[in-house]
Amino acid sequence: MMPIAWVLVAVAALFAIAALAPMTLSRRRAEAGTLIYGACAAACTLILVIALAALLGAVDAGGTLVLPLGLPWLGARFRIDALAAVFLVLVDLGGVAASLYAIGYGRHESAPGRVLPFYPAFLAGMNLVVVAADAFSFLVAWEFMSLTSWAMVMAHHHDAENRRAGYVYLVMASFGTLSLLLAFGLLAGAQGDYAFAAMRGAAHADWVAGTVLGLMLLGAGSKAGLVPLHVWLPLAHPAAPSHVSALMSGVMTKVAIYGFVRVVFDLAGPPAWWWSVVVLTLGSITAVLGVLHAVMQRDLKRLLAYSTVENVGIVFIGLGLALAFKANAMAGPAALALTAALFHAFNHSLFKSILFFGAGAVLTATGKRDIEALGGLIRRMPHVAYAFLGGCLAIAALPPLNGFVSEWMILQAILLSPALPQWGLKFLVPAAGAMLAFAAALAGACFVRAFGITFLGRPRSPEAAGAQDGDRWSTGVMKTLLGLCLVVGILPNFVIDALHPVSDLLVGGAMPAQSLLPHLSIVPISESRSSYSGLLVFLFILISTRLAIRVIHDFASRRVRRAPAWDCGWPDPNPATQYTADSFAQPLRRVFGPMAFRSRIEATMPPPGDPSPARLVLSLRDLVWDTFYAPIAGIVLAIAEKLNHLQFLTIRSYLSLVFAALVGLLLMVAVWA
Repeated sequence: MMPIAWVLVAVAALFAIAALAPMTLSRRRAEAGTLIYGACAAACTLILVIALAALLGAVDAGGTLVLPLGLPWLGARFRIDALAAVFLVLVDLGGVAASLYAIGYGRHESAPGRVLPFYPAFLAGMNLVVVAADAFSFLVAWEFMSLTSWAMVMAHHHDAENRRAGYVYLVMASFGTLSLLLAFGLLAGAQGDYAFAAMRGAAHADWVAGTVLGLMLLGAGSKAGLVPLHVWLPLAHPAAPSHVSALMSGVMTKVAIYGFVRVVFDLAGPPAWWWSVVVLTLGSITAVLGVLHAVMQRDLKRLLAYSTVENVGIVFIGLGLALAFKANAMAGPAALALTAALFHAFNHSLFKSILFFGAGAVLTATGKRDIEALGGLIRRMPHVAYAFLGGCLAIAALPPLNGFVSEWMILQAILLSPALPQWGLKFLVPAAGAMLAFAAALAGACFVRAFGITFLGRPRSPEAAGAQDGDRWSTGVMKTLLGLCLVVGILPNFVIDALHPVSDLLVGGAMPAQSLLPHLSIVPISESRSSYSGLLVFLFILISTRLAIRVIHDFASRRVRRAPAWDCGWPDPNPATQYTADSFAQPLRRVFGPMAFRSRIEATMPPPGDPSPARLVLSLRDLVWDTFYAPIAGIVLAIAEKLNHLQFLTIRSYLSLVFAALVGLLLMVAVWA
């Protein structure tokens, strides 16, 4: 049986698990979560093994499998090529991790009946999007993925904020699907052949390809979290259960990136150079604005959601560079940029899953997401704290972890931009590099703040003081993912070489083979330009740390001395006197607040003798929401109020309106013909 057939069998098993979940809940409620999540992990493991074998060439992926489903004249087409294999690995590695984590975390879920039936279906939908080989199957799977994830966002619908998040998510998902439908309609053309193979072989006018790019930025970009289409993401991701948040943030956004890459790099034909201008600009703005919002957040899960916006922007910077180089027939630099973008997408799925799992463990232990109410958790939750710290180091792009490698490769691709012939790109690409470096620096500040306020210092609430460490399933999965982050950061050569078939398929070139280089270094273009060895950096860190410890022990006194910690000149032991999240972000808020957030501070200081308390009120605005979405919502509401009287018409009036609409449509058809 072909590998794609085995993948579809595993997807069918996920659908069966979803269908049997209500029955399992009713009969074996105490064990339902363990059974369902364990079965999901097994199904995802099967797909993961098949995808790895296909990507590494261990098995022949075979051709297209056509099932008698969907459109009668087309059928449902499914196929695994190199690009699909990469994203199957990403989806199902995340699915295995989230399912195993949920075995422990799910025991604390207050509404399992609102999550368990939809969770396997969500995994199935994401897998079907990746293996679909025609537009109809792709769109059905895409909408199914959206609806099942929306159902889990609404799991705790009693919370008004969660209901608002679900509503905004549903509106944006519908808008995105409409954009994808229009894009595929243009690619199918007058012949209406919705198979990807037919679209790939068809010739498209320049205006068609450019319009498809815009529609894909709207459709896939809205699901991925590109600015200004990101507004649903910081609302929906925190509202979902934490293992679902990890899948939505670490995996579903990558499925959206897959859709963009599939259409723009594979189906739309040769790119024009100006495409890269649009993608680079949006990616740069997304990276900077996402991390700026993240730095200001006090809600731990919302902070992580905005960080996802930043990392999606980084991926799109790499994709924009790949489009620029591909348009100018520079296969080597295009392969470097595309490989770096896909590598960063994979890396983000690893460390963002760790961070959301850690946030879920903190929420389970304390019942709080506000980091101002936490603190001191490193003593009470050491396993979660150290795994979360590793995720923070990885997402801050510090060597020798994996986040550094992919961002370093994108910067190496940026350094090749002087060879581009267009003057617009000669100026834009270095600007994008500067914004990428700026976003990386802000990410470091963001996660120093997140980890320090959450896990260090003294507990700021009784719940934080009484927290207990995560269960063995949760902490085991977090430590395993952290180990993968370290291995991939030390030995990125093998990941880069595994991505060769993808870059060869999409840009007609591949990076030089990396796995046979001395010291397991990576050389993106040539050794005379730059190289990096994660293994040597890791050994240097180990040896220098060991030497520093030995020198301190040999030359310092061996006598143990206990003294109060440095207290910044304020020895009051009250936790309220500690450095806070807001005070940590204050310098950045003062610099960027008026421009990026329209920040306002209202201070009330009572006169001497007045016993009323002093108050300091800080307000931050989302300028994207205020500029784009609030006016649209107001216009829709005003039109709805104007048309509200239509529901009170008589039958005769309704029939008259229908007749008038029919006559108008017939006139339009006559004029068009």
